Amino acid sequence: MIYGSIVALVTPMNSDGTVDYKSLESLVEYHIAQGTDAIVAVGTTGESATLPAKEHIAVVEQTVKFAAGRIPIIGGNGANATAEAVELTKGLSNVGVAAMLGVTPYYNKPTPKGLIAHYTAVAASTDVPQILYNVPGRTAVDMRPETVAQLVGIKNIIGVKEATGDLSRVKELRNLCGDDFLLYSGDDATAREFLSLGGNGVISVANNIVPKEFKAMCDAALSGNISAALSAEESIKDLFSVLFCEANPIPVKWAVHRMGLISNGTIRLPLTELSTEFHGLLLEAMKNARIEVK
Repeated sequence: MIYGSIVALVTPMNSDGTVDYKSLESLVEYHIAQGTDAIVAVGTTGESATLPAKEHIAVVEQTVKFAAGRIPIIGGNGANATAEAVELTKGLSNVGVAAMLGVTPYYNKPTPKGLIAHYTAVAASTDVPQILYNVPGRTAVDMRPETVAQLVGIKNIIGVKEATGDLSRVKELRNLCGDDFLLYSGDDATAREFLSLGGNGVISVANNIVPKEFKAMCDAALSGNISAALSAEESIKDLFSVLFCEANPIPVKWAVHRMGLISNGTIRLPLTELSTEFHGLLLEAMKNARIEVK
């Protein structure tokens, strides 16, 4: 079981747009040293939409190799075509991931019936545990709790990442899906409350740049120490909104680069590097969080 503070890791790239595996190894080491509980490799924050399947699988496989069993790796396997998601799932099934994270098919706007058929097909193509991912702000489809509940009976569907920011869903999902079904927040701004209400972990963007502090907040919230969770959150909470001043992962990748954790801030089109008008805003939030920049 994977609990706690989980980073939705950026995918570092060289100036020519190829994957920077040297920086990727450094990022894995950094998160292990900082106490991050698990890594999501090539999720949406890892620019999964612009990595072809072969490259996507290779990046996840290398992340697993760099981790060398010291930290669980969750591989992103989402796609807006079910056949493509199945292809990714099969490709990731033998690289050593602890689980996979599959975003709802985006742009297509499938019905609940379509969502159930999609995830059923993906889960049937592997024995590796599957985590559903609902982020309607990015996909244009909302996977309601009652739809998630219809997938709980599939043995290798073990949880859901819920990124609506709607805290009422924690109780609703728990009541519908049972105590053993894992509930992950995908919204940094409401993560502390999500955990306090009975969530199991957070798959976080901000964790890329404040892993130690984010873990302290998660650990405190999971243990029921609300005052400690609030204290840990205080210095980093400004980042939760500022890191979305432009489309994710534009701001966080820029910030990771400014920290010297990756060689440059290259990001694949159609996304472009952070607009200069937001540099000061993000630097100020990083300063308030006591992040050293280079």
